[in-house]
Amino acid sequence: MKIYMETFGCTFNQADSQIIAGLLEENGGKIVKSPEEADVIIMNTCYVKQPTEQKITNRIGKLQAQFPQKKLLIAGCMVDIDPEKLEKMAPQAGWIGARRINSAPEVVEAVMKGHLVRETGHGDEFKTCLPRKRSNPWVHILQICEGCLGKCSYCCTRFARGGLQSYPISLLKSEAEQAVADGCVEIQLTAQDTAAYGKDSGETLADLINEISSIKGDFRIRVGMMHPKNIANDLESIITAFKNDKVYKFLHLPLQSGSDQILEDMNRDHSVEEYLEIVKHFQTEIPELSLATDIIVGYPTEGEDDFEGTMNVIREIRPDFLHISKYHHRPGTSSSLLPEIDHQTMKKRSRNLNDLKVEIATVNNKKLLGTHQKILITDKGSKGGYLGRTSSYKTVVVEEAILGTFLDVNITESRSTYLKGNPI
Repeated sequence: MKIYMETFGCTFNQADSQIIAGLLEENGGKIVKSPEEADVIIMNTCYVKQPTEQKITNRIGKLQAQFPQKKLLIAGCMVDIDPEKLEKMAPQAGWIGARRINSAPEVVEAVMKGHLVRETGHGDEFKTCLPRKRSNPWVHILQICEGCLGKCSYCCTRFARGGLQSYPISLLKSEAEQAVADGCVEIQLTAQDTAAYGKDSGETLADLINEISSIKGDFRIRVGMMHPKNIANDLESIITAFKNDKVYKFLHLPLQSGSDQILEDMNRDHSVEEYLEIVKHFQTEIPELSLATDIIVGYPTEGEDDFEGTMNVIREIRPDFLHISKYHHRPGTSSSLLPEIDHQTMKKRSRNLNDLKVEIATVNNKKLLGTHQKILITDKGSKGGYLGRTSSYKTVVVEEAILGTFLDVNITESRSTYLKGNPI
């Protein structure tokens, strides 16, 4: 049985696909590189943003038109968030819900026999230490928990991922140890909210980072996105854990808006001041820190003063990475009951924020010109060369390198999104 897979969305979703592929290969399947070769096509979907939804629905329609004789399976968040739309557009497709990926072999086998099987809902099986077909042999994505504690008014992902389920540190460390033994040099701790880790089980993110850091070997750990409200109580211990040499000095802390009123409307459960306190404490303790944040532009209640507040906060924190999303209604969310603001206004605000983003990132990266950096090479560049990461997770492009190794370089050029270096 030959299976072709396409994956949309976040790092967590990519890990889900790697597990699905691993489980299927363990059960006799073969993952192929094109739909033409396949008996079964699996699409692992993301539904967090409207443009992604449109891309996915277009792709499902195209695959059905091109390969009407092939079995189609839809996996991931769309299954649980918008089953009615999925039923209308792909009535013959099998389903694997976002928290039911362990059942992939049984679903694929049943579909191949002509049965219409749909596994949905919030299963509680652990995803640790499962077979894995990594897309990059040097990078292991370690899912530390699933679901979240939030009730953000604009988010539909929580309907698919459900409540928080943290995986035991003992199992996570075993999985990470195996990844390092397999040759992985980067361990990415990922979740819908890594700061929520352990708040259902009594374990802590800091303890987890420390345990993974204690594994023998020369590798790096990237800690994924954290919600400000869940980091506050553990701030000191998390900062201490970040100081370990094996941990990238990289903090992904979404702000979403620089207006307290909009944060309240979004049900974010943190204020601008609380956010700034966390960032300033990190930056004081770890001066070389790279900061990534997220902003939603054009929330339905956002006025000009609210947006200007966002611009002011971004000017103050000067993030190295800024992810900008224009607001769109999402199925089932409370914010979707509100009228959207004028789209031209939204586009103008997004453009202004993007200009500020580029300006700040350009200045930040120029500060590294002429410095010596130890980078970890994990990928080939799409336009040639090799990609490495500094200790603060900045991308450095070099002409020649060996994948999976560290390289000392001198930074010779800077752009807003990457640096260039020469080996020392």
